[in-house]
Amino acid sequence: MSKKELIVREEILGSNKKVAAEIREKLEAAGVLVVNLLSSPGSGKTTLLERIVETLHPTHPLAVIEGDIETERDADRIRRKGVPAWQITTGGACHLEAKMVGKLLPEIPAETKFLFIENVGNLVCPAGYDLGENIRCVLLSAPEGDDKPKKYPKAFASADCLIFTKSDLIPYLPFDLEKAGNEALDLNPRLRIFVTSALKGRGIAELARYFIESRVNMIQHQRHA
Repeated sequence: MSKKELIVREEILGSNKKVAAEIREKLEAAGVLVVNLLSSPGSGKTTLLERIVETLHPTHPLAVIEGDIETERDADRIRRKGVPAWQITTGGACHLEAKMVGKLLPEIPAETKFLFIENVGNLVCPAGYDLGENIRCVLLSAPEGDDKPKKYPKAFASADCLIFTKSDLIPYLPFDLEKAGNEALDLNPRLRIFVTSALKGRGIAELARYFIESRVNMIQHQRHA
């Protein structure tokens, strides 16, 4: 990478960082907790999100932003749950950026307490872009293999929580849950780890409580700031 290319990249990331900070400040002031979900394609992000929606909604009003290269299929799935959802189609880009999220802020209902962002399926590009989230969750499904944390270290090192998905398949696959968890913790000792199965309902209630408690902590922190 040439010096000129490095400067341009730093300027782009710098601009993204500024917009992300503005989003976070605005939504925190409105009492909205933002959760950014990162994973490889096929890890079960949308299915997990459907289960989270079913657990939180309507007691805890929420909204969802879906990121994908093409189609509105994921947003349509969330809308069928009775929750407002917007689809950002990147047309080929491998990640969402803060400015994409920022353009949708005026459309988010005033009563919203949680905003979930399902990023484009990728463990590389999205890890470098803050979207204004309070919590970043990285997902790892059993069929992907237990060696992913150290193959994609930035995604795991930059996350606040690790969500193992499709855990109902672990007995049938060469997937070592303890090994994967320890690799992730080696990269990021502060990770909160959840083991889930959207199909069986495992771990969904615990994950929902984590988000609820995180929002309470965010609001309390603001009051004492």
